[in-house]
Amino acid sequence: MRFIILNISLLLLLTGCSNDRPERVESPIELKDQEEIYIPEFDKEQAFNYLIAQTEFGPRNPGSVGHQQCLQYLTFELQKYADAVNQQSFRHTGYGGRSYRMTNIIASFNLESTNRILLGAHWDTRPRAEHDPDPDRRDEPILGANDGASGVAVLLEIARLLSKHPPSIGVDIILFDGEDYGREGDLDQYCLGAKHFARNMPSGFRPRFGIIVDMVGDKEARFPRERNSLQHAPWVVDLIWNTARNLNIYQFENRQGGPIYDDHVPLNEAGIPTALIIDSDLIGYDDPDERRGYWHTTMDTPEQCSPESLGAVGRVLTEIIYRQAT
Repeated sequence: MRFIILNISLLLLLTGCSNDRPERVESPIELKDQEEIYIPEFDKEQAFNYLIAQTEFGPRNPGSVGHQQCLQYLTFELQKYADAVNQQSFRHTGYGGRSYRMTNIIASFNLESTNRILLGAHWDTRPRAEHDPDPDRRDEPILGANDGASGVAVLLEIARLLSKHPPSIGVDIILFDGEDYGREGDLDQYCLGAKHFARNMPSGFRPRFGIIVDMVGDKEARFPRERNSLQHAPWVVDLIWNTARNLNIYQFENRQGGPIYDDHVPLNEAGIPTALIIDSDLIGYDDPDERRGYWHTTMDTPEQCSPESLGAVGRVLTEIIYRQAT
């Protein structure tokens, strides 16, 4: 996951509205009444097991053994639950002219429905730990328990629920590759899988909206409203944070965070209104609590994460999915 303040976006935000918030767009989403539906229970412990399982492959940066093994694992797991699973592979030439094979994994549910939503996370991990406190370790790949595995873990548990309790709408879960490959400041080398998908979407594929989850596992997670999401998909942001408020889930905070360059950006550029759920306070964290200063370091391990945080995000997503009107 990459944090960057985009000067152009900031200028648009500051000049386009009086209080640094984009103008609200009326939501096109119709929701079912609560008494009409059954909301299955999101299993936070199972989600945490999925997080651990990914980290057991080691770092999953493109070109690594862990990357190859985890691709097989994620594909196999999704094939147990989804109506269809497809791999979207592509080649990318990176630094030093090295060529990488990267793969997006697309799991689809309720194929007959044209009323669809998209859920996404990146499954790759960062190939360098440039913020590690030990200079000798800054060229090492990170384990990515939070930055990578946490979002995927939530979506794997969502997939299991969708298999047991088929939704009335269509759902596409996409695990994007190559999100965290680039060096700091080099945006052309970030979000590679999402960019490839946005350029090569299946004919007629047009979900009503999308939600990306990234860095959602920290044991003290907090999720402000991400600024690029507010600019491009404000009604999706409202849907998420209003759902969290109605469920009394405190990790979703009603404040504006900074702009994040993540997989939601290429999707919004392709015309899919998409919001990002992310613990952006971890990025450039400046606090006496040293534990939360592990972003892009070798300390991004399962010990930093908790089932409770995964459960908070999973409950919100589950509520949103099953309350969608057909």
